[in-house]
Amino acid sequence: MHVIKTENLTKFYGKSRGITELSFSVDEGDIFGYIGPNGAGKSTTIRILLGLIAPTQGKAEILGLDCQKNTKEILKRVGYIPSEVFFWDYLRCEEVFALSAALRKCDCRKESQLLCERLALDPKKKVSELSLGTRKKVSIVCALQHKPDMYILDEPTSGLDPNMQREFWDLLHERNQEGATIFLSSHTLSEIQKHCKTAAIIREGTIQVKDKVESLSASNVKKVVIQGLSMLPPLQGIKNLQYREDKIVFLYQGKACELIGYLQGLPIMDITISDPELEEIYMHFYRREEA
Repeated sequence: MHVIKTENLTKFYGKSRGITELSFSVDEGDIFGYIGPNGAGKSTTIRILLGLIAPTQGKAEILGLDCQKNTKEILKRVGYIPSEVFFWDYLRCEEVFALSAALRKCDCRKESQLLCERLALDPKKKVSELSLGTRKKVSIVCALQHKPDMYILDEPTSGLDPNMQREFWDLLHERNQEGATIFLSSHTLSEIQKHCKTAAIIREGTIQVKDKVESLSASNVKKVVIQGLSMLPPLQGIKNLQYREDKIVFLYQGKACELIGYLQGLPIMDITISDPELEEIYMHFYRREEA
């Protein structure tokens, strides 16, 4: 079952591009990573999914519900963490939790207390007394306390110290094992590689690739490290060419026989060909072609 499905989803802000003809799906029970830098279209996608803005064209569904026509029902069943967190300064944390629960017409006091204990958060403190990282903890409690079917998380670990990041991921994996689906955007590619099952890379408003994380890392893109050369003659399929002291590093996408034939006769001292890390795959799809 697809818990998220988009078809030709497009958003323009006047003449400025937000996203263009996005068509993708997220399966039930997935932990889905959405990768791209600022301006790529991640937040625009999330705002459309939550019904906060309307698309210029196309359609989006969550849990089989239209994101524009059934926004209230979707928001009852979704936990959302924005990238930037704002609450009323005069409220205490426990009052923020109560307000969030009341909007969904549920009693979450027991669960919010358990979450506060795990996140080392004092519910009696006022929002005005909290650091940015602690405010992020408040948003985590608001998103998790009603135990939703779906989590949509926009840069959820920003501002958290390493211990709290580990606790947060523990909580997410527990919820995922209970059946919840998780959609999260992140700049931290190591998080995506470690915790996500599936990932999509978005560039300039369009998805460049979507696959299982292990499949992305084991794609036909290879990382090549050569020692003993100062320069390389041109070859189609070479990406992200870097000269590092006594070695040359690049990604190669193409036929292995062509690469081997290309390297024959060159004064190579040593060569390593391996699967790249997710970060290197990301740069392969994101970097513009060098002049």
